Amino acid sequence: MTKKTISHAMEDYLKAVFELGEHNIKTQDLASALSVSPASVTGMLKKLSDLQLIQYERYRGVGLTPAGRLVALETIRHHRLLETYLSQALGYEWHEIHDEAEKLEHVISEDFEARISDWLGDPTHDPHGDPIPRLDGSIPASSGVPLSEFDINTSARITRITNQKREVLRYFAEHNLKPGTLLSVKQKAPFDGPLTLELNNDSLVLAFALAQSIYATQT
Repeated sequence: MTKKTISHAMEDYLKAVFELGEHNIKTQDLASALSVSPASVTGMLKKLSDLQLIQYERYRGVGLTPAGRLVALETIRHHRLLETYLSQALGYEWHEIHDEAEKLEHVISEDFEARISDWLGDPTHDPHGDPIPRLDGSIPASSGVPLSEFDINTSARITRITNQKREVLRYFAEHNLKPGTLLSVKQKAPFDGPLTLELNNDSLVLAFALAQSIYATQT
């Protein structure tokens, strides 16, 4: 199997399986993540299985093979290096870089990837705090737990943002909810209600679902 055998769509599927947990992934969850129909997922999974990039049995879930994992990690490395480059070198706002990197991640050469990494100083994390896979397939440590899990009156430093929808990132940027930001959890409404945060000498009420996508470490 050569690189040309693997289409851009296949790389997207392998990347999605990895990001959903690598193993025992339900086809419905994959369809939701990729915004495609379950029937489309089934057809693609058959192709990926024939290439021995995934382990797939209908109704039993999907898992990456070692070969499939390497393809997924290479695609993710391209994506996150591109996000970092677009931000640092070209001045893109962080809510813009995800969509641009999605388009470019499949087409850059390995030489171009190496030059980007060298120019950036071999970064370990992208602007959203996501770890950038290394060339050997290892992944830098990613610290933090969701903000929704913090106790009241706890101070924290943001380390990672996992919800990277354009409108969400724009909202987070408006309120400086970025990796490195210090804040305190002041209130938590019961039954998965909103959190009240204090940052930049101001208060912000944040929906529970959004708080789940903000990872932080206690300070």
